[in-house]
Amino acid sequence: MGEPKMIIQNKVPKEWIDYNGHMNDAEYVRAFSWGVDRFMKLIGISDEFREQQKYTIYTMETHVCYLDEMKLGEPFEVYMQLIDYDAKRAHLFYELYGENGKRAATSEQMLMGIDQTSGKATPFPDEIFKHVEELAKHHTPSEKPKEAGRIIGIRRKK
Repeated sequence: MGEPKMIIQNKVPKEWIDYNGHMNDAEYVRAFSWGVDRFMKLIGISDEFREQQKYTIYTMETHVCYLDEMKLGEPFEVYMQLIDYDAKRAHLFYELYGENGKRAATSEQMLMGIDQTSGKATPFPDEIFKHVEELAKHHTPSEKPKEAGRIIGIRRKK
């Protein structure tokens, strides 16, 4: 089992600040979307691979938890863990950290390999699957993060 993998370092740009004076909720999703792009590169799905093989990854489902505010210019890092995978899917968990280790957001995502010609779900090509397996060896948590698998709803007192 392994530790989260740091995949992005950046700072909150002015365009990401909303009328409340902090990072807009859509921009957290953008940062996590960049995380999916980085995951694809880590497993070998480069722009060139995508063009030549007509193979890509789609995000099938995502669940974001907003935990703290991010401010203009604040440095941030995005970490990734691979919770689970099979022949054509990857279940990922991302964490966005701000200054001083502040855990600002999480994103749980289900990704699926897609044949771009047919538009249908397709198993990972062998070389890509090997990279997924290798990533899993080093970056799968020993316990599921507390935000993973959550159900959204209003809890009623009885």
